[in-house]
Amino acid sequence: ELSFGPTAEVTAGYSDSFIGELLVPAAPFDQKSGREAWTVAFAPNGSYFAWSQGHRIVKLVPWTKCLKDFSLGHSGEGTDAGSPRRLSRQNSSEALIPASEPCERTIDCGDIVWGLAFGSSVPEKQSRCVNIEWHRFKFGQDQLLLATGLNNGRIKIWDVYTGKLLLNLMDHTDVVRDLTFAPDGSLMLVSASRDKTLRVWDLKDDGNMVKVLRGHQQWVYCSAFSPDSSVLCSVGAGKAVFLWNMDKYTLIRKLEGHHNDVVSCEFSPDGALLATASYDTRVIVWDHHRGTVLLELGHLFPPPSPIFAGGSNDRWVRSVSFCPDGRHIASITDDRLVRFWSIEQRAPQTIASLSSGLCCAFSPEGGVLAAGTRDGSVHFWESPRSVSSLQHLCRMSVRRVLTTQQVETLPIPTPLRDYLTYKVI
Repeated sequence: ELSFGPTAEVTAGYSDSFIGELLVPAAPFDQKSGREAWTVAFAPNGSYFAWSQGHRIVKLVPWTKCLKDFSLGHSGEGTDAGSPRRLSRQNSSEALIPASEPCERTIDCGDIVWGLAFGSSVPEKQSRCVNIEWHRFKFGQDQLLLATGLNNGRIKIWDVYTGKLLLNLMDHTDVVRDLTFAPDGSLMLVSASRDKTLRVWDLKDDGNMVKVLRGHQQWVYCSAFSPDSSVLCSVGAGKAVFLWNMDKYTLIRKLEGHHNDVVSCEFSPDGALLATASYDTRVIVWDHHRGTVLLELGHLFPPPSPIFAGGSNDRWVRSVSFCPDGRHIASITDDRLVRFWSIEQRAPQTIASLSSGLCCAFSPEGGVLAAGTRDGSVHFWESPRSVSSLQHLCRMSVRRVLTTQQVETLPIPTPLRDYLTYKVI
């Protein structure tokens, strides 16, 4: 297991964990504006990887084939034996892939793509609109959808396996910055927009808009569902971190602690923790049930004062992602570094180099981190490898079904209670 201190230089030792990249060929006289990869996403079943490679284009790549290509990349021509395994994949032909396998797809969305999200259906999760018996679309369990949020405020829903446009959702009046599906298979979709609202859509009811969530006073940057789909976190400009009850569509509470715009958020796999990333140079890990700060991951040492953190400081945190193992967090920052944090430590466990990073996401199994950049490319690293303790696995099992308040009422010793509530991380 590799480790670096908080001020360690990026060395060749960690470059072995860089496994590949997906590049976008630069056309002559190509303008840099509009080339950004604002979002990267993995399908829940691990079948596809998607990224917005700029200029209205979303690329879908079979993830298993991508991994295979990366693993073979180190034996290619002109690769030194001691160099990192990498493969630069450009726009390859679908004809090279057998028809029986998932194939690469290029989707022209008609406008700059800001948000991406995969959604899959579970048949027993019916539409909440019980008064309508007929629906234009019937979503099967084997169907995989891709939602794209556009610069013009529209949301387009695509069938991943056919590339067909299914729905065109129109109600936002500004950029749709982020999209997230409820993880329970209900095909409930939440969109976050610069028009200061969040909108809830029911795709099983042909994309009917169920609710508008109002409360943000400025742009909404990102939203994320808890693993049980009962709570939504939304973050935005003006230090805003909101928690919403998604059964009643009501505001639970606001979390106070950031000193600048909050641009990314994600729940831990067991739903016990919430990580938020901000331009104030910090990632805060919260106990969202209590509304308390459990851990602060600083990207500028010494930590800046609130006044300095509220401005431009070259350490803006752009994105945060929770590893499926529940023990690691990745962050993308303007200082050209990717950091992998362990929740047991306050210093980065590993560090890698990345220029102009914008977003990141872990693969469903947690073994790979993908990060998108301003030039439309995506870079991949292996996650820190370690075996979770039986204690941690038990804690995750308990916290999947019990809130902090419920754990605190259990007749158990205080040290165990503190461990289960992550007070002792």
